[in-house]
Amino acid sequence: MLSFPLAGGRRLRLLEESDAEELHELIEANRARLERWMAWAVDHATVAQTLEFIRAARRQLEENGGFQMALVADDAIIGMIGFHAIDWQNRATSLGYWLREEAEGRGAMTDAVRALTDHAFGEWRLNRVEIRADVHNHRSRAIAERLGFQLEGTLRQAYRISGELYSDDAVYAMLAADWPVAQRRETSSR
Repeated sequence: MLSFPLAGGRRLRLLEESDAEELHELIEANRARLERWMAWAVDHATVAQTLEFIRAARRQLEENGGFQMALVADDAIIGMIGFHAIDWQNRATSLGYWLREEAEGRGAMTDAVRALTDHAFGEWRLNRVEIRADVHNHRSRAIAERLGFQLEGTLRQAYRISGELYSDDAVYAMLAADWPVAQRRETSSR
């Protein structure tokens, strides 16, 4: 089973069908914050729809298109992170993530993004990992910046949140040649 240990006893693990109710409750408890940044949060999903998301995430893994993981602390889901898709031809992917409000500011998501970026470059040998965040989502942007992702620009009205509300997205990217794991791999293969 795919799993990543993180600092402070936290870990990333694949979603299981048995997580549907817990994940649904976490989304509901954080909906007011999430719907400001993410279109999927605007729609009030049912537990059954959350279960279908988990099943779709498992299919994504089976089809070699990336994966979605629960960020867990003390055996409770505190957030989610995953690859939107993998462009194998261009060796590129993008990451999305969110965290419950009470868990913010403790480095959990920074560690999670680092672990999945390590995986993308180290295991999959991808060339590019991208993170997009609303220009006003300072916490999400700070994670990309803290890890050395380069701000490449802003996409105006790139993401429809709801109705006529659009997000201007800051686009960050990391290239394999600039990521420490990729550099360690190159050094060790010489």
